[in-house]
Amino acid sequence: MARRGGRSAGLFGAALLCAGLSGCIGVPDAPRPRAEAVPAEVAAAPVAGAGPTIGTGSVKVALVVPLSGQGAAVGAAVRNAAELAYDDFQKPNLQILVKDDRGSPEGAREAVQAAFAEGAEVVLGPLFAANVQAAGSVARGAGKPVIAFSTDAAVAARGVYLISFLPQSEVDRIVDEATAGGRRSFAALIPESTYGNAVEAQFREAVARRGARLVAMERYAPGNPGPAVDRLRGVIAGSSAQADALFMPDTPEGLAAVAPALARAGFSPARVRPLGLALWNDPRVLSQPAFQGGWFAAPDAAGFSGFAARYQARFGTAPPRAAALGYDAVALTAALSRQYGTQRFADTTLTNPAGFSGLEGTFRFRADGLGERTLAVYEIRNNAASVVSPAPKVLGPSGI
Repeated sequence: MARRGGRSAGLFGAALLCAGLSGCIGVPDAPRPRAEAVPAEVAAAPVAGAGPTIGTGSVKVALVVPLSGQGAAVGAAVRNAAELAYDDFQKPNLQILVKDDRGSPEGAREAVQAAFAEGAEVVLGPLFAANVQAAGSVARGAGKPVIAFSTDAAVAARGVYLISFLPQSEVDRIVDEATAGGRRSFAALIPESTYGNAVEAQFREAVARRGARLVAMERYAPGNPGPAVDRLRGVIAGSSAQADALFMPDTPEGLAAVAPALARAGFSPARVRPLGLALWNDPRVLSQPAFQGGWFAAPDAAGFSGFAARYQARFGTAPPRAAALGYDAVALTAALSRQYGTQRFADTTLTNPAGFSGLEGTFRFRADGLGERTLAVYEIRNNAASVVSPAPKVLGPSGI
């Protein structure tokens, strides 16, 4: 385990360095868990060590984040995390060109153009979907890859890779775990939103892939689930309930309205297991009687907790969740530049099916740009969440 200045860089470097060997494994647009909200002290904090570059190495990479305009507080935290990763990796042969995209597509386009003019070989960022699209159009023209932080799967493409946690991976993980536990008949309550549309498509596919049944699905206007719950009453409530699992991918705010509607309908979580995604990891969800005994898929919390403690000690503030993506992206480029020479950022290198080890588990990039990550499954008991299925060490054929 590499150490520098008393801080541990963890196993990330070792795992990444062996990712190419046989058998060796090494913000956001969609709603995310409450932990990603930017604390007031982060929003008020200056960008620590703000400057045009981090490091003086010969391998140049661009970090494109908002340091002004929309998302500036999160961008500052990602920039800080990049500096932390650079130091943890004992100042690798990198020169990180930090560029402000001003939270806009035009700013992202200009930032990437400037970075390429200075010799950048790869783009880390941006945060927002529209900015990723703008950066990707410039990068494709230059034949350079983008490793972006958006959670909007629609912006992924060959050469534009998403290192973020995508809800599609969470859906696959929770359906796989539920069916492995004997649940074969699913019902779903899904909000009518862009996020809900993406999740529904993945849910249908995952249920079919596991040979299970989707017995009923209802959509509802956000904040008004009552009518949809009433239509599902015969499927999810009573001794003759047809479903043995109920999938509810909503925000904590949305679930606060879903829970009392379920109670009025006579829903019993002991009979029909509630299922959710990482958004459920929030006290407002964990405290609801309707969700006790429920399962949800989310990143293993231990990795982020360790990173957050070191970030706090270094910068005096608590990091938003997206900061860990900046750390992973810099750690990835550092390790690849050490091992792969001129092929360090080639598509074949970045899409190695063995994947790479990050702060919050193993991840890999598919050829279509989508990222896949290992996730844990948590169970809600007594208003708290505990791991019932740890995150796998290795990504399987389906991404789980």
